[in-house]
Amino acid sequence: MPDAIMYQEDMFVVLMPGVAEEFLTPEELLARLTGLLSDRAASPAENRQPDLPRDLQRFATVAEQAQHLRDTACELELAPGEAMQWFVVRLEK
Repeated sequence: MPDAIMYQEDMFVVLMPGVAEEFLTPEELLARLTGLLSDRAASPAENRQPDLPRDLQRFATVAEQAQHLRDTACELELAPGEAMQWFVVRLEK
């Protein structure tokens, strides 16, 4: 059975507070989410691992967390009242 068009991801538009919208490939978005979730990339004050939702805490690695987040959600809280959002877009040629 061919893939349904609704599951085809060409690009994502990413919205962050105070920043112009950005278009990222699925791989670029995955890298961005991995960096945001990583303990090493954040200062101790910005460490997100202890405050992750339960559905992300069940994954053993940050890479698995980022993959699940990209594929099943469209928002990550960066700070109280500030969130990164992403949406699938299809670009016509």
